[in-house]
Amino acid sequence: MVCVYCGSLTQVTNSRSQKRNNGVWRRRRCLHCQSIFTSLETVDYAQVWNVQSIKGTYTPFSQDKLFLSIWQSCRHRATAKEDARQLTDTVMEKLRLKQQRGILAVYTVIDVVQVVLNRFDKAASVYYAARHSHKP
Repeated sequence: MVCVYCGSLTQVTNSRSQKRNNGVWRRRRCLHCQSIFTSLETVDYAQVWNVQSIKGTYTPFSQDKLFLSIWQSCRHRATAKEDARQLTDTVMEKLRLKQQRGILAVYTVIDVVQVVLNRFDKAASVYYAARHSHKP
């Protein structure tokens, strides 16, 4: 990786696995300007997971789309953005266990989000269920 300040090569000085978001946290030091910064390495799920619709078509998984649907369900809360970020991390953790060879059925995603929201906030769960049904 190159330095975010001067564009020179960097050296990793510290590295830690992040279980919560399946990533790697790294502290880096620039070999030229000596600046220190942090980087986070995460999986691009749009490249490795596909969601199978009820009709059988496949689309790339979108963590951003998941976040937005959860955020919309939590908009009534004063802390909606932070709540949605943490709820998205929780859902992603559960989906990692449910995916099979990179395939997630749309109803699996909906069910996991529904369970997580129901435990967190009943109103958010009801709002989500009204907009995301896997019944034809």
